[in-house]
Amino acid sequence: MSVESVSAQGFARESLAVLQQVIESARDEVAAAAGLVAECVRADGVVHAFGTGHSQALVLELAGRAGGLVPTNRLSIADLVLYGGEDPAVLDDPLLERQAGVAQRIYDLAAPNPQDLFVVISNSGVNNVIVDMALHAKEHGHRVLALTSLTHTRAVPAAHPSGRKLADIADVVLDNAAPRGDSLLELPGGGSVCALSTLTGVMLVQMTVAEAAGRLLAAGERPPVYVSANVPGGFEGNLELEKKYAGRIRRTAS
Repeated sequence: MSVESVSAQGFARESLAVLQQVIESARDEVAAAAGLVAECVRADGVVHAFGTGHSQALVLELAGRAGGLVPTNRLSIADLVLYGGEDPAVLDDPLLERQAGVAQRIYDLAAPNPQDLFVVISNSGVNNVIVDMALHAKEHGHRVLALTSLTHTRAVPAAHPSGRKLADIADVVLDNAAPRGDSLLELPGGGSVCALSTLTGVMLVQMTVAEAAGRLLAAGERPPVYVSANVPGGFEGNLELEKKYAGRIRRTAS
């Protein structure tokens, strides 16, 4: 890649090419993912989304946003403090996501129902808490949808004691097509710049939500969808929709 390619237009060009690739290549996987989501919603389940680091951006894309499905719940390591009574100082540990038992604690605090779906998001798909969450959900009979980079996860060794990665555990895997290390534009002399996984991840999440909503409509059911709280009546209407899932979804200030 030339020096001239490391530019705004260079990133736009390269990222749009990958986005088009994702749109075309992930049709079957998006359909399968949408099937899991629609099945969960029709069974009065909740879609629990979990990720760490920058993967939390995609958790927010799925859970509790305008235009998104109401029965969605954001899971986070911060739940240990917000709902589990841990001292906030525990979040100062940058290696917390690699500790055993963290995922089980977050799962237990969520108290999911059997029909609930778990969406686990990780570009590498190898961090301990990510793999633990997927394993814990499967052990409790939940379906698991993964959003990860197959290129990255296949290029790095497993870190979990089981020797497994997120993609090995999930019922359906959405590949964000991000390169190893996530950055898209190669720099002269080595290295790269401009992460891609959030951009492609958003596309996959919203394609899945759109397809799931379409399936609910085709079954004669109106998708429970959030309206922007910043339009007249939006906040009040959303509160009414949330009543059905009282105690099962969390909506905190962000």
